[in-house]
Amino acid sequence: MAVSSPPAPKKRKINWTPYLFLAAPLALYLVWIVGPMLYTFYLSLTDWDGISPEMKYIGLKNFQSLWNSLGKPVPSAFQYSLVNNLRWLLVFITVPVSIGLALAVMLNRDLKGDRWFKVGIFLPQVLSFAVVALIWSWVYNPRAGLINSFLLNIGVTNPPGWLADKNLAIWAIIVAATWRQIGYIMILYVAGLKNVPPTLLEAAEIDGATGWQRFWKVVFPLLAPVTTIVVVISIIDSLRSFDLVQIMTRGGPANSSSVLANLMYIQAFNNYRMGLGAATAVVLFIISLIFIVAYLWRVTQDELDY
Repeated sequence: MAVSSPPAPKKRKINWTPYLFLAAPLALYLVWIVGPMLYTFYLSLTDWDGISPEMKYIGLKNFQSLWNSLGKPVPSAFQYSLVNNLRWLLVFITVPVSIGLALAVMLNRDLKGDRWFKVGIFLPQVLSFAVVALIWSWVYNPRAGLINSFLLNIGVTNPPGWLADKNLAIWAIIVAATWRQIGYIMILYVAGLKNVPPTLLEAAEIDGATGWQRFWKVVFPLLAPVTTIVVVISIIDSLRSFDLVQIMTRGGPANSSSVLANLMYIQAFNNYRMGLGAATAVVLFIISLIFIVAYLWRVTQDELDY
């Protein structure tokens, strides 16, 4: 008796519906993100002024020009921008993170009116950078500003011009940016604290741990994933800082408050050196990419360990 062969497996039908839904956002992403990014890389290899139809290929000369501007006795605009971005980064991963964590710990308790405190602290994050820049420009006004008016009232006869001083301008802007950032960091940590098991804190308290020991030995290690996200967000926000600088000082006085994003804009659209501006944008992209890759590697390692 002949044995019949098993039926051939049915060919799986491809469901194209999910791909159709993904097509539109993917096309927009390619057109508005990937396309301009690749075009910026190309522009960085030219001497285009942004107006003329001629676009001469010059290779890596724009990057060489940026490199040669470093280390001079009189700091160049690019050198100022790199140093200021580094200052911004160091402040953003320390001051807002520390203050935001401290506020989150304080407001995580059942306090009367804690919701209003959270709303008030988070409110600056809702404001646009343009509004924040205008508010702090008024605060720093040398004659009628809040700070100098207070200093005059307590007897200081010659208060500083905060945004006109080469040594103070960048720090004054960083203070304004920090004021806006604290509320965002606080909310992230508040969300992380909600996931800390109360039983662990109770057990630590029974074992005789002090409040600081409970925080440092129990709470803070459990906030490690949130801290990683907070630090990465703070780094990215510090590197893409532009609005506050452009509105408050435009990089002045004498480039002392310039940052890479602001310098890129000035080179491209004010000085008509589109190629050099694109090269500055590429440098900023590479610096940002280093931190993003480090973050993705850390997250991947944690997933593999888990």
